[in-house]
Amino acid sequence: MKKREFLRTSAMLTMGAFMAPLVGCDNNTPDQEQETPKEKEPEKTTVFELPELGYAFDALEPHIDARTMEIHHDKHHAGYTKKFNKALEGSQWAGKSLKEILAGIQDNETDLGLRNNGGGYYNHSLFWKVIGPNKGGEPTGDLADAITQSFGTFENFSNEFKDAAKTRFGSGWAWLIQEPSGKLAVTDTANQDNPLMSNIVGQVGTPILGLDVWEHAYYLNYQNRRGDYINAFFNLINWEEVAKNLAAI
Repeated sequence: MKKREFLRTSAMLTMGAFMAPLVGCDNNTPDQEQETPKEKEPEKTTVFELPELGYAFDALEPHIDARTMEIHHDKHHAGYTKKFNKALEGSQWAGKSLKEILAGIQDNETDLGLRNNGGGYYNHSLFWKVIGPNKGGEPTGDLADAITQSFGTFENFSNEFKDAAKTRFGSGWAWLIQEPSGKLAVTDTANQDNPLMSNIVGQVGTPILGLDVWEHAYYLNYQNRRGDYINAFFNLINWEEVAKNLAAI
């Protein structure tokens, strides 16, 4: 090889080696580290919290004993709350309001966890508020007028409500509701169902007063005497809170 050709070849090889690292700067080359696409954030689930009683466990004695209240709130209601939030995870109801969930669930196996635990959460949350220490008596004002218009007298309402609670077979609830027509009515439901569950129950309405007649609500003190427990409940009704429930509809 002639000297001139040798020098030309060497120069080309040197230039190629210098430019080689620049080839990898092309954005389309597979050698470049690509940005990992961000994963879609999971849909946030509304977390429902166990509400406070607002009074001491023994505040309702002698009508409801402290041990019953402690177990009822800290075990039963807490259990419904935890399982309700769990059932909501990944469901179509994640992020919906409590009333939207209860009104929309169906009588099927898919919605059973929401039905039982969502109902248990709502029912007890209302129950703690419509009872309290140093309550009872009879309602006044607009609530008293509404009861009179719907039942004739407070006594008629009282008898009808007590009868619904006594005759509810097995576990369940007795309710005073406002029907879609605006009239007040008494009804009862099984297990943890309530009148907001329009796809499940026969009589639909908005609860303003509810009584838990599951045995865990009274058995430590009253055993099988459900009637005595129901009578005692009327010494605890917070009519001011019931009136607020009616006014909020």
